[in-house]
Amino acid sequence: QVQLVESGGGLAQPGGSLRLSCVASGFMFSSTYMAWYRQAPGKERELVASISSAGRLLSYADSVKGRFTISRDNAKNTVYLQMNSLKPEDTAVYYCKPRTLSYWGQGTQVTVSS
Repeated sequence: QVQLVESGGGLAQPGGSLRLSCVASGFMFSSTYMAWYRQAPGKERELVASISSAGRLLSYADSVKGRFTISRDNAKNTVYLQMNSLKPEDTAVYYCKPRTLSYWGQGTQVTVSS
């Protein structure tokens, strides 16, 4: 079955960095668009970034452009989200998801606070 295991979250100071990882299994990872979403308390889940199967096409929410970078390693079935210049408003639970499959991992909590 499809499994998505996110990790790398934690507490960061404003202006700091974190790198999230998501290890996927149970589907053809190397041929699947992947995405990172986030959900802040009291808000709807939102798309943060997506990456095409070969990693050539990237897209970002306006709120994270220039600060976050999505990447993938198809040999490791892993998608990453490098988050720099973090802001308190980036605080949320972050999830990875195959764009065309309705599966979610457990998420990883990111808290940005001084």
